[in-house]
Amino acid sequence: MPRMRTVDAAVAILRKEGVTDLFGLPGAAINPFYSAVRADGTLSHTLARHVEGAAHMAEGYTRAKAGNIGVCVGTSGPAGTDMITGLYSASADSIPILCITGQAPVAKLHKEDFQAVDIATVAGSLTKMAMTVLEPAQVPGAFQQAFHLMRSGRPGPVLIDLPLDVQLAEIEFDIETYEPLPVYKPAASRAQIEKALTMLVAAERPIIVAGGGIINADASDLLVEFAELTGTPVVPTLMGWGTIPDDHHLMAGMAGIQTSQRYGNANFLASDFVLGIGNRWANRHTGGLDTYTAGRKFVHVDIEPTQIGRVFAPDYGIVSDAKAALELFVTVARERAAAGTLPDRGQWVGECEERKRTLLRKTHFETVPIKPHRVYEEMNRSFGPETVYVSTIGLSQIAAAQFLHVYKPRHWINAGQAGPLGWTVPAALGVAKADPDAQVVAITGDYDFQFMIEELAVGAQFNLPFIHVLVNNAYLGLIRQAQRGFDMDYAVQLSFENINSPEVNGYGVDHVKVAEGLGCKALRVLQPEEILPALEEAKKLAEEFRVPVVVEIVLERVTNIAMGTNLDNMTEFEDVTTTTADAPTTVVPITV
Repeated sequence: MPRMRTVDAAVAILRKEGVTDLFGLPGAAINPFYSAVRADGTLSHTLARHVEGAAHMAEGYTRAKAGNIGVCVGTSGPAGTDMITGLYSASADSIPILCITGQAPVAKLHKEDFQAVDIATVAGSLTKMAMTVLEPAQVPGAFQQAFHLMRSGRPGPVLIDLPLDVQLAEIEFDIETYEPLPVYKPAASRAQIEKALTMLVAAERPIIVAGGGIINADASDLLVEFAELTGTPVVPTLMGWGTIPDDHHLMAGMAGIQTSQRYGNANFLASDFVLGIGNRWANRHTGGLDTYTAGRKFVHVDIEPTQIGRVFAPDYGIVSDAKAALELFVTVARERAAAGTLPDRGQWVGECEERKRTLLRKTHFETVPIKPHRVYEEMNRSFGPETVYVSTIGLSQIAAAQFLHVYKPRHWINAGQAGPLGWTVPAALGVAKADPDAQVVAITGDYDFQFMIEELAVGAQFNLPFIHVLVNNAYLGLIRQAQRGFDMDYAVQLSFENINSPEVNGYGVDHVKVAEGLGCKALRVLQPEEILPALEEAKKLAEEFRVPVVVEIVLERVTNIAMGTNLDNMTEFEDVTTTTADAPTTVVPITV
């Protein structure tokens, strides 16, 4: 039997499980693992500037391509605690990432050794497994179980903590006979699918709510086929955006109290039956449940048994992987279509399409300082269907979901539930690493951007280009808008007179200088007609220099973006758009 260090066995297992990339920071307590990575020579390592950034890079890497599992690595103590936000974000959105941390020697774990922390306990509630490996011979099994758990059932993150002496110990291990454990995913029965489809057929105005579980299962094509077979409009959740192209005639718009379209909410409220697949009834999607559930029946399909009935009790629940369920939905729907037993949904689909053509928000503003709506209009002009958007939180993200267009799965990459500030830059780097040929476009406000701005240097060092559209109002815009209900504007100002950069006109941080200082390219836009040329120039710069390119667009200080408390109680700040000139980049022509 071959004899090797546990860390050499661990690296060999990573390769066997399909890992090619690592994101992390070396340190004393994890250096043995890094020595194994160096000796192996096949794994690409991206050196983050902050360990939280490494975790978010791993997230972006996983989210970018089906089958990917991002791996983040850090030394002991604060490195592990820094990764907790990444583990939370990954857990909340069902994203598998593997976090590997170093640890003090086993004999010193109870002695308050330098940078020793019980990271397994700290991370326990945010992972599918968090384990400090105390016996060297357990290392292969721990890694094998980690990949099994990350891929089985509801996907999610795992943390493996390796004490220094455990890393250095030798064990007998044969990688040639190692095999990944079979992945377990629950699957719906035919009887369950037939019952659910019978309920959908009996409805007059059904819709499908398409969640992120469909994207995780790589089942978007099946979702579209099923919707087309049954003539059922689709309302994607924020995490499910891209399961059906925005310009598809059955794409009925997103519903919700923030990231939604007017027509999406109207179409949902007009429905009498909802088939939710791979979604979790998030509160930003549902708003008040009395309004959301009134007058309609629900079938909920989810891979996680405890999600069924967690937010409200559906009329029928099915525990199943989204792909397994949709394969059966398509099979049964084809049979019923061939038998002529599926109803004609032409009138209902036509009503939804009409709302999509009429219930639109204005985007074309010519005011200076720039109104944010215009930014997304110009982004729609500049960036095509292949663009991968990355965002996380704030008015910038809410407006992006209201105005941008997404046409493919994994082309809207968002930390949906956790929404940690600073997530966007490192996540975009992870996406760029996963797909070097993709056009990656990040969108954030200035506060999110400042949280982990140092990670731009990673993009410069490792040639990970993306375009970062930075909308700058020198404000915590979403919090300021939320404070309207308290009649205050308190502790949310980011503006100040920058003694080194009077050209920023009191907006505070000179993002252009900071980005350039970190090795990136940057442009500043002050006029609405300058937005499109700047985006086009950014494409050229990213292609030429292979570094992140920041396009800072200076906005008006105060903007209110449509949102509310219920789907029928949205506060709109502009009238419904009635002319193409007011919203020239909508996915369908405006009619009134």
